[in-house]
Amino acid sequence: MQNISEFIRELQSQDSTPIVSNPYLVNDLAENLRVYLEAMLKIKGKRILLVGEAPGYKGCKITGIPFSSGDVFETIEHPFLKKIKKKIKLDRIEKENTASIVWRYLADKKTTPLFWNSFPYHPHPKNDVNKNRAPSRQEIEQGVVYLRALNQLFKPKIIAGIGNAGVKCAQLAFPEIEVAYIRHPSFGGKMDFIKGMNTIFD
Repeated sequence: MQNISEFIRELQSQDSTPIVSNPYLVNDLAENLRVYLEAMLKIKGKRILLVGEAPGYKGCKITGIPFSSGDVFETIEHPFLKKIKKKIKLDRIEKENTASIVWRYLADKKTTPLFWNSFPYHPHPKNDVNKNRAPSRQEIEQGVVYLRALNQLFKPKIIAGIGNAGVKCAQLAFPEIEVAYIRHPSFGGKMDFIKGMNTIFD
């Protein structure tokens, strides 16, 4: 995968199943991801790659952009969000707690990290797309290919995982480097998430 277009085409090659939804089969969401990645490539300064777990049904599954939601584009005054907002298409606005915590944290930071997930598709219980489930080990291993491709495209200086699945995927993808662990902000993890992020954004 030599460029963003090839990266997205590869994402679109995966069919949805009774336990996995591929948001990038929706053309608008694939285009939203393109807008996001192209904007990230233009950012100057220290590059940071943060690897989460998987798209959530109220967040990335709707927007196509990791660690985002329609609500953050509407309510959070962040220069990067404002820059790409005009170019993305959303069929509905939902609020996702994790996305809100992440972008509120970044509101006063000079660096905008690149977000991705250990598994790029939405894992859910069988035939229930309005719930989330944790990605399986096999799904995390599948995600290694995409993570390595992003690393080649963006060449980040720092790679960290948000949550156990994010760390595991990054460790599998890059066994030669030390991957920092950041607590996922969900289920009462907000304060530990902030502490972990502060070690990256010093």
